[in-house]
Amino acid sequence: MTDNVVHLFKDPDPQQPTAPSAPPLTAMPEPPAKPRPVRVFVRIGRAVVGAVKHERTRQAGRLTVRHGSYVIGGTRIVARRAWDGRTGARYERLLRAAEAAGNYEAAGDWEERLHRFRTERHKRRMDLLTAPEKLVKGAAYGAGGSIGVLIAIGIALAIANKDVTDVVTPLMALVELIRLLVTLITILWGPLVAIGPWLALAGVWAVGRHRGAAPQWALPAHSRSDDAGAPITPSIVVTALRDLGVAPLRKAITEMGDAGAAMLGPIRIAGCGVEVDVTLPSGVSTQEVQGRRRKLAENLARHEHEVFITLPTAARTVRLWIADSGALDEPIGPSPLVTDETLTADYTKGKAPWGQDLRGDAAALSLYQRHLLITGLSNQGKTAALRSLALWLALDKSVEFRIADLKGSGDWAMFDGLATVLIQGPTDEHVIEATEMVEGLVVEMERRLQAPPGTKFDPLIGLVDEAQVAFMCPVKDDEGRPYGGSKATSRYFMAARKVHNQGRAVNVTLWQGTQDPTDQNLPKLVREGAHTRASLALGTESQARMALGDKAVDGGAAPNLLRPGLDKGTVVVASDGIKIPAGQASITVRTHFIDDTAAARIAERAKALRDGVTTLHVINQDEERDALADIFGVLGDTPRVLTADVLKRLSALSEKTYGTWTPGDLKQVLEEAGAGPYKSDGRMVVGRERVVRALANRDDEASASAEA
Repeated sequence: MTDNVVHLFKDPDPQQPTAPSAPPLTAMPEPPAKPRPVRVFVRIGRAVVGAVKHERTRQAGRLTVRHGSYVIGGTRIVARRAWDGRTGARYERLLRAAEAAGNYEAAGDWEERLHRFRTERHKRRMDLLTAPEKLVKGAAYGAGGSIGVLIAIGIALAIANKDVTDVVTPLMALVELIRLLVTLITILWGPLVAIGPWLALAGVWAVGRHRGAAPQWALPAHSRSDDAGAPITPSIVVTALRDLGVAPLRKAITEMGDAGAAMLGPIRIAGCGVEVDVTLPSGVSTQEVQGRRRKLAENLARHEHEVFITLPTAARTVRLWIADSGALDEPIGPSPLVTDETLTADYTKGKAPWGQDLRGDAAALSLYQRHLLITGLSNQGKTAALRSLALWLALDKSVEFRIADLKGSGDWAMFDGLATVLIQGPTDEHVIEATEMVEGLVVEMERRLQAPPGTKFDPLIGLVDEAQVAFMCPVKDDEGRPYGGSKATSRYFMAARKVHNQGRAVNVTLWQGTQDPTDQNLPKLVREGAHTRASLALGTESQARMALGDKAVDGGAAPNLLRPGLDKGTVVVASDGIKIPAGQASITVRTHFIDDTAAARIAERAKALRDGVTTLHVINQDEERDALADIFGVLGDTPRVLTADVLKRLSALSEKTYGTWTPGDLKQVLEEAGAGPYKSDGRMVVGRERVVRALANRDDEASASAEA
């Protein structure tokens, strides 16, 4: 079968030569690109820049500038000393400084000294006209006398030695001495002429080095003055004012003979810093200095928040308070409310211990018949500052609180059982209740205003925290009147205005806390109705003017320069209820922080002073009231409550129903129910047991009527 196989390919011919195989391919790397030549001037420039930036070059440059500045500065100092010694320039500078400071007595003294100096100088110059004649005569007399003395000595020697030639020996000795001196001068004159300029150069260099005439950057590292936090001295203050960038001020300081020290009053220790009054020279306004607070602080080696500029009573004067470096970052001590459990309050005559001023003195605020407004950015301690005032005042048992917390985070929870009204929450319903609470203050105020003259009323404090929520509320009532806003139909706005207008006369005051004020969330008429205005850190100067008023800001108040987050609890206060240094319109206070636990303990002490307060959490003015049941509710667990206190609690429960009640109305309702008031310790009281019995009898009668 193999013979039938047909091959499909041709057998290779062994005789046919095969083609030579191709050599293997080898990948050859591409030749490297020829580097682009760098131009000569580029290489030279790089080399020069590298040499200039080298540390050794910098050190050599600093060395050259430093010693050159020593020579130039020393020459200037020596020349000025010589000029001052030969002329009356020193007296003229001191005279101008005294005039600029308004010290005319000192100016007259310097003018008299200048006149005396000029008179004596004129006398010396006139004496120079006759000096040559006197010099010649003196030289002749001196030479003749000296020769006579030498001859006398020679005669004495001749007699002693029995040698006539000794008569001229002293004269020849003098001639020999003169020749020797001439020889020495001839030898030393050349070197002295060569060395003299170098000695003079070394002298002015030493003066410049001693006075530190070189710039700071050129000095060695160990010699550079690091004055951050350095004690404040007159020279530091004057230098800071000179470099403030006010041309008339710089010129006046330069021309003053005492380098500007006459402008400064005594530097006084003031708390955690120092205080100094600066009388500005003519042509420099206080606003120019106030507007450069940051630069002044930097010139004093302080941060901006460590320098405060205010205006005292003296004209053309600024008062600088300069904190010790870092002192304002340290916390102040605890509140006396926490440390002294025996502390009590007096609404009429007392002052709330609020914190410390920048001098370290206790800052106490009177709250008597003063509407209060405190504002600031969010989370800066506004509620804590406001709450500390309320906690102190709560220790006066005659004070009634009605509180609306429109944040609702529990910051005012400790007033449950202490305030007659406590609303907590951020919703529109809570705003409605807060509005009705403030309107209840208006009803109570009007009732008190209509009372007989001479009637005394217990203090009633209405407190609204986060009041901006009320002003911005868009909800309207059934009559279409908005709860928020700042129009004549806005319910919260109008109620607050009415309390501001007349409330203080009958001890009804309104306290408000707001944040991030604007014309929309803090209307002008409301913020200007507060007697005490305080502000924490704010964002802009316009907000500072809203919070404190133009007068306080123009007088130096600057809550917008407080540091958000770092200056928590620091308030700028404008009020006649706190001691403010004469001439100032505001004062900065670092308030005590009272935490929730300590606040709860203080609130318990305040509750112990009272018989028991029923706190109302919801206000509903449209509900039909059951007078006897409401009386039972406001009595709480107390066996007996004064009729006046019952009326106040009923008024807080429903101003619309009970706001106009008198003791006679209360007596009539109780007597009709068989639970009439009676005297206890000489005062009319309502007995809880009688009211309970009256309610039980009424329920029994109602049941019997229903069965019949």
